[in-house]
Amino acid sequence: MLRYIAYRLLAAIPTLFLISALVFVIIELPPGDYFETYVAELQAQGETVDPKKIEYLKQEYGFDQPLIERYFTWVGGMLQGDFGYSFEYELPVSDVVGNRLWLTILVSTVTIIFTWLIAFPIGIYSATHQYSWSDYGLTFLGLLGLATPNFLLALILLYFANVWFGTSIGHLMDAEFIDQPMSWAKFSSMAEHMVIPVIVIGTAGTAGMIRRLRANLLDELQKQYVVTARAKGVPPTRALLKYPLRMSLNFFIADIGSILPAVISGAEVVAIVLSLETTGPLLIRALQSQDMYLAGSFLMFLATLTVIGVLVSDIALAILDPRIRLQGGRR
Repeated sequence: MLRYIAYRLLAAIPTLFLISALVFVIIELPPGDYFETYVAELQAQGETVDPKKIEYLKQEYGFDQPLIERYFTWVGGMLQGDFGYSFEYELPVSDVVGNRLWLTILVSTVTIIFTWLIAFPIGIYSATHQYSWSDYGLTFLGLLGLATPNFLLALILLYFANVWFGTSIGHLMDAEFIDQPMSWAKFSSMAEHMVIPVIVIGTAGTAGMIRRLRANLLDELQKQYVVTARAKGVPPTRALLKYPLRMSLNFFIADIGSILPAVISGAEVVAIVLSLETTGPLLIRALQSQDMYLAGSFLMFLATLTVIGVLVSDIALAILDPRIRLQGGRR
């Protein structure tokens, strides 16, 4: 097992270096000179540009240096917490991301917990009551959740929350608490505003997890070892939880690779519709405005979390399912 973990760790390191090189190429080699493109875009929008500032930024971030040297400067800066300078916001990237990062992590974490708490009991119940009226009803709700666009559901709930409860759901807190230190009043405001985003963002994920858990669990319940356990008089709950449920969770563990990046990126379209102070709209804006260091930092965040998520899921799968562990040992 330790050999397997060491092998996966060694495989992750060159992957991260390769990803960083690709991201660097993407952000550092746009068509033509980056600063010329950036200045031309600002001028097209009717904004003035200070030539001295542009020259200063060129020297500050080494645009007069060879490409390889710029790459190692960029990577070394990220390792020290310097993610570069946002040209649009005229601030360091770390200051621009600021509170948006922890707000995104908070919303995404609550959404993931909400998804698990709803999906697991419903998926298990639906699988153990196959073809019952409750199974059909839950299947219909699951398909409805998958088919409903999140942004449309956000608009509907936004309207009803305002009409029925008089609550303005836009943003993650009331306006007077923005940029204010945490307090009980601010926490209460955030909790009130977070209900709708969590429901909207978690709907599709919950519905999809219910369908997959039901399908996997039904497949396991029909296998010979479950039939044998029942024939020997093993209690139904133990016969369900001991191995069938455990084996049907492989997909859930494998999803960690995609869950971790989603914690940072968030649901971009829903965040725009609900005016959430998360990193999703910031990422889209950075890509639109060609804010290279801000966009590149997000890409590296997402890529790093993807690699870490895949690594964690691989190790967890090897622990959860002995068949995967033994197969990895042979390799």
